[in-house]
Amino acid sequence: MNQLVRELEKKYRESCMTFYRHLHAHPELSYHEEKTAAFVYDILKSLPLDEIRPNVGGHGVVALLKGDRPGPCVALRADMDALSIQENTGCPFASQIPGVMHACGHDAHTAILLGTVHVLCEMKKQIAGSLKFIFQPSEEMTPTGGAPGMIRDGVLENPDVDAIIGLHVWPTLATGTIGLQAGAVSASSDHLRATIHGVASHGSMPDLGADAIVAASAVVMALQPIISRNLCPRNTAVITIGTIKGGDRYNIVPDRVDLDGTVRSFDETDHKKLPQWIERAIFNTAAAYGCTAEIDYQTGFPATMNHERLVSIGREVIRDVLGESGVLPYLPVPPTGEDFSFYTLKVPAAFAWLGCRPDGVAPEDMPALHNDRFLPDPACFPYGIQYLASMALKLLDSDLKGLKK
Repeated sequence: MNQLVRELEKKYRESCMTFYRHLHAHPELSYHEEKTAAFVYDILKSLPLDEIRPNVGGHGVVALLKGDRPGPCVALRADMDALSIQENTGCPFASQIPGVMHACGHDAHTAILLGTVHVLCEMKKQIAGSLKFIFQPSEEMTPTGGAPGMIRDGVLENPDVDAIIGLHVWPTLATGTIGLQAGAVSASSDHLRATIHGVASHGSMPDLGADAIVAASAVVMALQPIISRNLCPRNTAVITIGTIKGGDRYNIVPDRVDLDGTVRSFDETDHKKLPQWIERAIFNTAAAYGCTAEIDYQTGFPATMNHERLVSIGREVIRDVLGESGVLPYLPVPPTGEDFSFYTLKVPAAFAWLGCRPDGVAPEDMPALHNDRFLPDPACFPYGIQYLASMALKLLDSDLKGLKK
């Protein structure tokens, strides 16, 4: 089976690269992936799939491949949207859209999944069960994401999905390696906005006002002990205030300061309690300075949780695809957000990190995700296809019905 997957991947390798170059040159932002979705849909139409559904959860595309024998249903997901970044890679297929770039590798994810669909369509007779291919929009649109819309539109139903897998190119990991581990593999990602209201006065007479800047400064400092004093010491989280805006003139005590930031955590209990702790700290600190506060706390992506049994199977698959050296030891969990997490709340899941750092490039020299010079090493694409195809087939041959979410 593994040898056949390798042969078929090689057969479609150049097609995968053609898909990637086109997608990279024509990026589209979240909620605007019309042409990307049409491109994916047209490719899928040429394949012997049993069903193709456009406009799922917005611009999502879902395809179904039924095997010749009954069995479970495994879903494979890729995201399609790009970022508001002006590309600076200088590559021959650079973005043709000013100010928009595939700087997070979603073009690679889509191309890899398209290659995987080609491989698995040729293996229909060996498939016991069904495979659902999910091409998802709007992953970058935190805190809502694109996965919830697809779930509402029934992407995990008809047939019901028993397990879901996905991957993300990861620039600190070398090409030829894949990271996969159980438990949390990305953080929850919430959006915190707060406005501190004071009373304006002349800077020479602060006693006649309530200084919103001083109160906001105290609020920022009051948020930090939440991590060290409210969380269990074994857990981790971060509260970052990214912007502070207040005041119009150097000698005026302002009556308003706006704070904007992000909250990340890995434990679901912490994720639920953090908004309460944060609201308490902001309201009480503002009041201590004679001010009031408004809070807009948007709960976003939950943590992405990998199922232990699926991870065990996946690490066997990685070993078959890449050898022992390709199976990475357990890695530090990145505090990034990932809306694949919404699927992991519904069905057992395995989300892998695909090494995409070229040979000879040090980790510190590899442009990071969301960087205007980021390009994944295309040599990692064959490994991504072989892993996804082999993992899907392995899961179909496993007992998935007894898995508990």
